[in-house]
Amino acid sequence: MIKQLDLSAHDSGLREEILHKVQQVFETQQFVLGCFVDEFERACEAYLDVRHAVAVASGSDALYLSLMAMGIKRGDRVITTPFTFFATVSAITRLGAFPVFVDIEPDTFNIAGKGIEQALKRHRGIKAILPVHLYGRSADMEAITGLAKEYGVRVVEDAAQAFGARCVLDHGFRKAGTVGDAGCFSFYPTKNLGAAGDAGMVVTNDDRIAGLLRMLRVHGSPERYLHTHPGINSRMDGLQAAVLSVKLGHIERWNHTRMELARRYTEMFRDRGLDRVITLPEVPEDATHIFHQYTIRVRDRDTLREALRKDGIGTEVYYPIPLHLQPVFRYLKYRKGSFRQAEVAAQQVLSLPLYPELSEDQQREIVDALQRHL
Repeated sequence: MIKQLDLSAHDSGLREEILHKVQQVFETQQFVLGCFVDEFERACEAYLDVRHAVAVASGSDALYLSLMAMGIKRGDRVITTPFTFFATVSAITRLGAFPVFVDIEPDTFNIAGKGIEQALKRHRGIKAILPVHLYGRSADMEAITGLAKEYGVRVVEDAAQAFGARCVLDHGFRKAGTVGDAGCFSFYPTKNLGAAGDAGMVVTNDDRIAGLLRMLRVHGSPERYLHTHPGINSRMDGLQAAVLSVKLGHIERWNHTRMELARRYTEMFRDRGLDRVITLPEVPEDATHIFHQYTIRVRDRDTLREALRKDGIGTEVYYPIPLHLQPVFRYLKYRKGSFRQAEVAAQQVLSLPLYPELSEDQQREIVDALQRHL
């Protein structure tokens, strides 16, 4: 069996180092926030080149707290994509705000800049744009931040799948999550930088927003038993920070390996002419895509996926139902056909096995299987 993701292979080489760090947590009893979380926050600030990193309990909370810190409230509107994980949009609706969906670009799967501009012109009450760097590829942040400045709205980046990816800007590059007013990361175990459970982070260069976030994650409390904001309980555990601090030192190598594996997949598919029946992801040379997923498009996706399963090859579909068609969002009055590119992508995308420990022989076996069934 070739798993779509093999966490045991990924973590085995770091086990002793991780266990040593975890033992230190038990020795100091710094289980919630504390010195290990502080250490991880400082390390992330240095790696991402950002003023503030605020550790929270999950990527979902990172999104929710960021929008809360931006002042998003009931009745406001936030532009985002319908082709993403549920947490992106639930962060908006939990605040009583309304998502304004914009269709995706078919080649990158990211929110389309032209659609954002049209939405800003069409809708009143838009207070923020929430782009997603899907599958590890950065959205067009140059266009998005330009529109945000022109229309006076905030930008919160959902960088849950893109820790270490780069965004192209006029003056060069910035790490994904550091370009907008705030950037949100998930450290769910399956991410490129994954914890041993739930964990997340918000990064920002805004001192005021960072101060708010640090209060909001502890029940809106600037000091013990004093509450100035209606915050929530969203504190990172010391154990998760310990695990993540060890892994952070390897993230550049892991992301580079993922990019090399993606290039090898693409070369193998093209050498066999399979790019005529499969739409392959673009492989940029500038590290704007760190391949959290290697996602192809293929017609009759479900039949192919079942054939690969029988061959012992694991795959995943991210995501089979675009959010505007989810029953919970029926009240938004979208319908089938509202966002054609997202709907077509949901029917065609298939994520193949990709993790740093995947061997060339395993990749060849996967490509062989695809060739047999296409």
